[in-house]
Amino acid sequence: MRSIILLFGFLFISSLAFSQGVIRGKITNPVNNQPVAFANVLILNTELGAISDENGLYEITEVPTGLYNVRASFVGFKNKTAFEVQVTLARPVQLDFELVEDASELSEVVVSDEFSRSEETPLSVRKLNSNEIERYPGGNRDISRVIQALPGVASTPSFRNDILIRGGAPNENKFFIDEIEVPVINHFATQGSSGGPVGLLNVNLIKNVDLIAGGFPANRMDALSSFFEFQLKEGRRDKMATQVTVGASELTLSNEGPIGEKTTYLLSARRSYLQGLFKLIGLPFLPTFNDFQLKTTTKLNDKTELTFIGVGAIDKFVLNQDVPDDETEEDRENRLYLLDVLPVQNQWNYATGVKLKRFRENGFWTFVLSRNMLNNHSVKYAGNDESSQNNLLFDYLSQESENKFRAENSIFKGGFTVKYGVNYEYSRYYIKNFDRSTLANSGQIIDVESTSNFNLYGGFVSASKYFNDERLLITGGIRMDGADFGATAKNPLNQLSPRISFSYQLKPNLFATANAGVYYQKPSYTVLGYKDSEGQLINQLNDVRFIRNSQLIAGIEWLVPEKNRRFTAEAFYKKYSNYPSSLRNGISLANLGADFGVIGNEPVESNSEGRAYGLEMLAQQRLFNDFYGIAALTLVRSEFTNPNTDGYIASSWDNRFIVSLTAGKRFGNNWEIGARWRFLGGTPYTPYDYEKSSLINNWDLRSQPALDYSQINAVRLSGFHQLDLRLDKKYYFQKWNLNWYVDIQNAYNFKAEQPPLLVPVRDGQGNILVDSSDPSRYQLKYISNPAGSLLPTVGLIVEF
Repeated sequence: MRSIILLFGFLFISSLAFSQGVIRGKITNPVNNQPVAFANVLILNTELGAISDENGLYEITEVPTGLYNVRASFVGFKNKTAFEVQVTLARPVQLDFELVEDASELSEVVVSDEFSRSEETPLSVRKLNSNEIERYPGGNRDISRVIQALPGVASTPSFRNDILIRGGAPNENKFFIDEIEVPVINHFATQGSSGGPVGLLNVNLIKNVDLIAGGFPANRMDALSSFFEFQLKEGRRDKMATQVTVGASELTLSNEGPIGEKTTYLLSARRSYLQGLFKLIGLPFLPTFNDFQLKTTTKLNDKTELTFIGVGAIDKFVLNQDVPDDETEEDRENRLYLLDVLPVQNQWNYATGVKLKRFRENGFWTFVLSRNMLNNHSVKYAGNDESSQNNLLFDYLSQESENKFRAENSIFKGGFTVKYGVNYEYSRYYIKNFDRSTLANSGQIIDVESTSNFNLYGGFVSASKYFNDERLLITGGIRMDGADFGATAKNPLNQLSPRISFSYQLKPNLFATANAGVYYQKPSYTVLGYKDSEGQLINQLNDVRFIRNSQLIAGIEWLVPEKNRRFTAEAFYKKYSNYPSSLRNGISLANLGADFGVIGNEPVESNSEGRAYGLEMLAQQRLFNDFYGIAALTLVRSEFTNPNTDGYIASSWDNRFIVSLTAGKRFGNNWEIGARWRFLGGTPYTPYDYEKSSLINNWDLRSQPALDYSQINAVRLSGFHQLDLRLDKKYYFQKWNLNWYVDIQNAYNFKAEQPPLLVPVRDGQGNILVDSSDPSRYQLKYISNPAGSLLPTVGLIVEF
């Protein structure tokens, strides 16, 4: 028996030792989609490589399993490096390259295109590839958490995925997947914002992510802080492949392959079991979610490509009224408070779109047609007693749907890159809203049901040109946008949006950059579609306007391509105007923060101003000698005015100081360890109004305390810091791969300070006690509300 085992083990080890991987793909010119023949493809730091044939195809065989950087090059084209390409035995690596023609005659300019910016966005661009995303410590395969390692990106100490870029609000970001807009990338999204606790994009399908934090290209519209460009992988062209991921809270299935000779597909579905986990540990809320993604790519012919994208999610949020056996008094107070405050929520959303790309000799047309929809339903009963409609506090249902068309022409001729295009959007906003809590502020109950329709239209033109043997790059553009949600917004000339960028090569691989631009974004649909009890679009009557943001950016970038290193420093200044402010409480919506629920469903005026300014620095080491790391430092101030206060005050996004340090090391036998430490300065918050909150009439209407807007953001929290760790181990077999990992969030169990809770004092039966000295009031008390706990996760990834 022992001999059989030894023989089997010898054969198994031998099969691994003598089996080799394969890298194959196609090299094309992205301008005209022509193959690049006789290009060199080299696996760096090895002697392995290949040359593409007349069809641009190449293949490198006998590649040992491992992680490699692969470079493609050809005379007259800029080099392109693919970092951290994972080679296994189970299936060949499909690695395509797009090589851009290089007009430079300077032999000393050797810059990998992986680090350089495009002509349209020569500054404020950060890149992450698929391996960096998957192995990110503390990210738990959630792209919304992974991008928190980048400079200028702040986050909250709670379990939400709010993305705060350079002092801007979460709703100031836009997301594109393969150039198709996807408004929602998080489960349980806050309407009127973009945050949520869990990302819905499956990282298995993502090829790379570009974060554009400034100097926005003219063909992107309707955002003030950032654009995220997600590029999904193309499905395999040779055979079907499957990946199964089992984590602490979800099960994910991914599949890809060919459909005939011209079409490939990517498919993903995910099911969470958070509800069972949260119930097991006694939390008062039980979330569960499902999501799906689909991409197909069809090569109609050598000059025409059709891409289809589908993304969607179904989220359910119910209350858990079971009492944990080991509950402490403080746990009990927190649980009862949350049960009183949190609604029962059901939400679903989807985004679908098709992109047609038609190439010609000196450029291409791009046509994009898409539709997206968000359905948000929240219900809350007093005491969570649904037996009587008299207990109904609010019942909120809304639907946002958008239908979009965009046409762009890209021309590359005579050293110029010229783009122009138009876009049109038809949107529908439906709301059915019953809300008794407004009695405390306005003296009346909201009870409306209405549908609003909006049209948005725009156009742009941009151009870029290199000068002085490609040392100087100048990029300029202008766009106009109009919409029918207000008198001022209807005229596109009122939303004229010029921008210009410069990039100058001071010496080889050292660049100075600068940008100035004006950008516009429409307010959220909760603002645009708000109607009073008489059915009037109040904010349209108030002439609500596009939010305006003027930006100035200047920076420097130093590249060390031979060691895969990049260093950047950028100073930025953002000036906001026409920002909506609440007529109910006289404060800017920028100072409301974001949480579960709805932001902006109220009367507003476009009379708030703001500013955000600071400095961000980045040191990035891509995989080199089995080590990688990112160090990011951001100094930022974010301030807004309010109609009821004098001057600027700190906004809800004013972290002031952000540090993120991420590093990892690969060891022999496919072991890898990574760590991330981050520190964020405390944000300001508005304290509660005890006198107003304690009134029985007010508490019974709201089941939560009221804020004291005379002290808007007057108190600041302490700083927050956290250490995340990750350990990976990979196994490569002849027909399949196995990867297990341990991800530990908040390794030293830091408890972050959050605003204290103001909760009612209860008797042993849970009844709220009345103030004996004032029968019109409840007894209330403050309790601490720390966030953060040690959260270990074990995951298993199987590929076959």
